[in-house]
Amino acid sequence: MSATWDPSIAPEPVRVGPLGWLLALTRGLALAILVFGNLGILLAVRLVERPLFGIHRPWTPWITQFVCRNAFRIMGMGFRTTGELMRGRGAVVANHSSWLDIFALNARKRIYFVSKAEVARWPGIGWLARATGTVFIERNPKFARAQTLMMEQRLRAGHKLLFFPEGTSTDGLRVLRFKTTLFQAFFAEGIRDFMHVQPVTVIYHAPPGRAASFYGWWGDMEFGPHLLRVLAQPRQGAVELVYHPPVKVADFPGRKALAAHCEDTIRQEHARRLGRPPRVG
Repeated sequence: MSATWDPSIAPEPVRVGPLGWLLALTRGLALAILVFGNLGILLAVRLVERPLFGIHRPWTPWITQFVCRNAFRIMGMGFRTTGELMRGRGAVVANHSSWLDIFALNARKRIYFVSKAEVARWPGIGWLARATGTVFIERNPKFARAQTLMMEQRLRAGHKLLFFPEGTSTDGLRVLRFKTTLFQAFFAEGIRDFMHVQPVTVIYHAPPGRAASFYGWWGDMEFGPHLLRVLAQPRQGAVELVYHPPVKVADFPGRKALAAHCEDTIRQEHARRLGRPPRVG
């Protein structure tokens, strides 16, 4: 088991030939039409949905799920899942390897991401995140109580909130130590007794002949070149999701024990699916 990982290690360079550029332009145009065309539909539906249902979103998550499922078809990537989806109220935690995780996890389950507040200000991605109901978290402790109350409200409304406890993305070949801070919100009075958490393992299988870290997005890598490399790949690999049995928060003495259970469950399955020893960053 590797005890350390240097996230500054550079990925393989982006090299795109004539066929790659043709694929990237074709797939990119189709993906843009799919994402932004349906974003317009989602915003229009939300104008009706919000005054009728408030915090509840009975219609728009289906649009998000439709977009994400078809994004993989456009990119030519394989997409498969195993395990049962959690029923009832609760949260989902997963390992984080790439911006592709957002498409993958939304394609299988209607969820709402919990993200750092800075993401809301990112061009493009921030707009999409706000439109799809992402919960933005400030790192300042003075906002902790208000944010816990907001998450409780969303959970009671039946929203499945999704966290990436590693706090950053990786090369897809390892699972980093889980940060326990956000797990504390699950133990708040009024949440703990009904709260369940479902661990999900996200595994990427690289295209034939490419580095195993092909889909990983980490360190100082820019979004544009990584997107280009994925879109230009003639023969794609696949992403795989494994949904593990949900656990009840009240069965754990505290956030550290719950985080350790989720981390170990995800790491062991991640290693098994890749056929490697478990690796920690």
